[in-house]
Amino acid sequence: MTSIKNLLVSISLLLASQTFAQLDRTEKKLSKWVDDNNEEAVELLKELVNINSGTMNFEGVKAVGDVLMPRFEALGMDTEWVSGDEFNRAGHLVAKIEGGKGKKILMIGHLDTVFEPDSPNQEWIPIDENIVKGPGIADMKGGDVIILQALSALNAQGVLKDMNITVVMTGDEELSGRPLSKSKATLIEAAKWADISLGFENGDGNPATVNVARRSSSGWTLTTTGNAAHSSQVFKPQVGAGAIYEAARILNQFYDELSEEEFLTFNPGRIMGGTTITHNPTEQSGTAFGKNNVVSKDVIVTGDIRCISPEQIRKTQETMRRIVADNLPGTTATIEFSEGYPPFAPTDANYSLMNMFSQVSQDLGFGEVGPVNPADAGAADISFTSEFIEMGIDGMGMSGADDHTINETGDLRALPKQSKRSAVLIYRIWKGIEISKK
Repeated sequence: MTSIKNLLVSISLLLASQTFAQLDRTEKKLSKWVDDNNEEAVELLKELVNINSGTMNFEGVKAVGDVLMPRFEALGMDTEWVSGDEFNRAGHLVAKIEGGKGKKILMIGHLDTVFEPDSPNQEWIPIDENIVKGPGIADMKGGDVIILQALSALNAQGVLKDMNITVVMTGDEELSGRPLSKSKATLIEAAKWADISLGFENGDGNPATVNVARRSSSGWTLTTTGNAAHSSQVFKPQVGAGAIYEAARILNQFYDELSEEEFLTFNPGRIMGGTTITHNPTEQSGTAFGKNNVVSKDVIVTGDIRCISPEQIRKTQETMRRIVADNLPGTTATIEFSEGYPPFAPTDANYSLMNMFSQVSQDLGFGEVGPVNPADAGAADISFTSEFIEMGIDGMGMSGADDHTINETGDLRALPKQSKRSAVLIYRIWKGIEISKK
């Protein structure tokens, strides 16, 4: 038994040494630095998780930024807190260093969580030696710490000062301020500067995947009108079908014509119809009054729409407008589309960057990395960079489960793994290693 055990150990060490041989001297040091400093990273993560930073808790969001900013400054980075007064949010953290060499890289995180001060999920609670329950531990304070650890490892090897890197950690990813033109201005400005964007959301929670695409997320409002009259006269030429029938026709035709298109979803989430209705879009509520013997006069339907590309958004909106315009007798209808998150389209360049990240992962001994199905990927801040960058990937954050619920957990084993993979990827991009287009 002992000889077999020794043989297995020898094989394991041999495989590890062969894997490690794929790394150059600096990359090995980056990996070791992350391991040597992982305990401090876990303590920092615990500190951040225990600060309530629900989006509308402006003081808490700023407090998370206050913990992180001095740490970026210690790396020689210039930092700034961008006020959110213009869009009714706390604001954003920006850290930047320009060394004049290599690609310009944008690293994206966010400081806020979905857990406001009245949530029962408020503190770091270990489940076992690897799994911790806590507000925002996976989405995405773990990702914020990974950003800092990767840059700290690069700084420790003396190469960060020669890189071009901007970090933007937004304060309103979970509930964006309005107008988006102001709340996302800092992120868009950084994207226009950058060549590559790296997002540190937790993706689908699987460290063997990253996001090469994310669907858009925006809203629509359908309004229909009819002629209020006694129900015994419905369908008569002078009365027509009524607002509710018209809304039903439109929604059913949306389903018939669009529901089978890949990566497209559109969901009517709220409807009010009758003789008299009210609608409060801010509070996402409304009222409706009507009688069974009265033809409906007004209907309002609100919903969301998610697409994989700008072309799909355009085509879908054109189809919806055409359907809305073909009214039943005695009715009118209009549809309005609101601003939202653009799509992060699955470009060949994004896949190439994923391949490079996968090679890094394999060289570190962590296995291959593949893409998340875009149908399983929600909107994220990286979407606002898509129009301006050469390439990007998201989902480089900390693995976890049940995010956005009071049972959200994070896997501490992912913290050093993702920090190493991120540091080596950035190092190779900086060195100008060719990004595979396979």
